[in-house]
Amino acid sequence: MTELLFRKDAYAREATAKVSQITSEGGIVLDGTIFYPTSGGQPGDSGTLRWKGREIDIATTVKGEGDAVVLVPAEPAGMPTIGQDVTQVLNWDRRYRHMRVHTALHLLSVVIPLPVSGGSIGAEKGRLDFDMPEAPEDKTALEDDINRLIACNMHVTEEWISDEELDAQPDLVKTMSVQPPRGTGRIRLVRIGVGDETADLQPCGGTHVANTEEIGRVRIGKIEKKGRQNRRVYLHLE
Repeated sequence: MTELLFRKDAYAREATAKVSQITSEGGIVLDGTIFYPTSGGQPGDSGTLRWKGREIDIATTVKGEGDAVVLVPAEPAGMPTIGQDVTQVLNWDRRYRHMRVHTALHLLSVVIPLPVSGGSIGAEKGRLDFDMPEAPEDKTALEDDINRLIACNMHVTEEWISDEELDAQPDLVKTMSVQPPRGTGRIRLVRIGVGDETADLQPCGGTHVANTEEIGRVRIGKIEKKGRQNRRVYLHLE
C-alpha cells in the first residue's frame, strides 16, 4: 500500500519516502508519494527521485496492484534499491497546470449542465465530452459564464461520504462513463464554493487548486461532433 501524500497536500513539491518495491516491469513503489497516478482523465505526474548523490527521472506515474502507486522511470538504469530512502521532487509546473485545468473542467460542467461521457486533462488544455445532440448556440456566452465563475474566487475543498449516501444522491455523479471508485466504504467529493454558494459538488479523486482565482482566465476552444448525441468541448488556459 502506498500512502497518498498528494491527497493530504496537493501543493507538496518534495517529500521523502522509502522504496518498498521494484516491480517486474521496472517501476518503483514508495511507501508514500506526492506523485499522482494516471486516472480519471488526469495524467500521471513526472519528476525526479534523488538519493545519496544520485537521481533518476520519473516519466509518469500509474496505479499498480491493490493500493500501490508505481513511479515509472524514464530509463530503467541506476535504480534505487528496496529499503532505500529517497527524495521525490515533483515536476511542479506541469502538475499545477493539471490542477488548474481540472478545476476549470468542473466549472465547465456547471455552465454546460449536461451528462459528461468522457474527459481529458492536459497542461495547456482539457476537454469534456457531453451528451449534447446540438452544439451550443453562443460559445462566447459560455466562455463569459465560466470566467465569471472563476472570478468569484471560490474555495475548492474536499469532503467524504459513504457509498450509501452517494446512492441516495445519484445526481452528484455527472460522468456517464467513469463511476466513482468503490470498495473502501467512502467516496471523496470535491466542492467548489461554500454552503448555499456552492457552484459544484461531485465525486473526484484528482488534484485541484485551492481557489478558483488560481485558474486564471480560460478560453473555450473547438466544439466537435463526436457522434449523434455527443459534443466534445475544449477548454484552454490563457
